[in-house]
Amino acid sequence: MLPPILQNLRIPVVASPMFIVSGPDLVIAQCKAGIVGSFPALNAREKDGDPIQLEAWLTRITEELDRHNQANPDRPAAPFAVNQIVHRSNARLERDIEICHRHRVPIWITSLGARTEVNAAAHDCGAIALHDIINNVFAKKAIEKGADGLIAVAAGAGGHAGPQSPFALIQEIRDWFNGPLLLSGAIATGRAILAARAMGADLAYIGSPFIATEEANAPAEYKDMIVESDAMDIVTSSLFTGVSGNYLAPSIRNAGLDPEALAHADASSMDFGQGSSKPKAWSTIWGSGQGIGAVREIQPAGQLVDRLAGEYAAAKAELSSM
Repeated sequence: MLPPILQNLRIPVVASPMFIVSGPDLVIAQCKAGIVGSFPALNAREKDGDPIQLEAWLTRITEELDRHNQANPDRPAAPFAVNQIVHRSNARLERDIEICHRHRVPIWITSLGARTEVNAAAHDCGAIALHDIINNVFAKKAIEKGADGLIAVAAGAGGHAGPQSPFALIQEIRDWFNGPLLLSGAIATGRAILAARAMGADLAYIGSPFIATEEANAPAEYKDMIVESDAMDIVTSSLFTGVSGNYLAPSIRNAGLDPEALAHADASSMDFGQGSSKPKAWSTIWGSGQGIGAVREIQPAGQLVDRLAGEYAAAKAELSSM
C-alpha cells in the first residue's frame, strides 16, 4: 500500500525534477493540478552573500499551496518533493538537507548514491524518501539503506536513463519489494500511465513533457525542440556528464557535433560542485526522454495534466469494456 501522502493524487503521477527546468512556478502548477511536483535542490542557486534561494523557494511553494488549499478545500493541491543529489562532489548536500528538514519537505527524492543519514533526516521530519535506481542491485541497496520507495529509471527516460526495459526492471523489483514503486521512461500519455500501473508500478514518473509548458524554466528554443522532435531524435551518450544520458540530437548538431559520432566520457568526470555535472561548454545540449512524440504544443502545466487525466480515464474505460 502507498503511504498516505501519495494516496489521493488526481492521477498516479509524480513529476520528475529536471535540472534548470523545474522551479517554483512549475512545481506549484503541477501540485495545484493534482500531481506531485518536484525540483532539484541544486536548481535553487544564489550568488555569494545573497539570501539562500532554497529557503525562499520552499517558503513560496508552501505558502502558495496553503493558500490554494484554503480556497479550494474540495480539490487540495498534491504534495511536493525536493531532489537531493547524493554525490560526493555536491558540497551543498548537508546544508540543503538541513533546510529541507527545517521546512519539513514532505517527499525527498535522492539520486546518484543511497545514504542512510539522508533517509534518516527525511524520516526525522516526517517525510518519505524515494530513491532512483537503474537496476535491481541498486534497488536492493537503496532499501537496505532506508529508502521508503524506489523510482525505476528505465530505458527511454530523460536525463541519466538506465539501459533496461521497464518490463524487466519492474518485474525483478516486484519479485521482492512491495513498497512504493515509481516508473520512469518515455511516459507521456494517459495510456502509458495505465500501462505502468498494469506492469506493477504504483505511479508514473514524468519529466520531458513538462519541458514544453509555460511554467518550465527552459529557453523557448528548448520548448520548441521538444514539440518538434520525437523518439528518433533522442541520442544516448556519456560525453556530456560522464554517465549515459538521453539528449536531443538537434541540440547536439547546433553545438557543432555529430550525434552519431560522439566520444565517450568516464563517470569520474562528474562534478556537482557548481550545481551540475554538465560542463558549461555543454549548456545548450538539452536532455529529453523518448516519449516526446506525444507532445504537440506548448501549454500550461495544468492543461497537460488535464490531458493526461482524460487519457488515463479513457484508457481504463476502454480496457474495462474489452
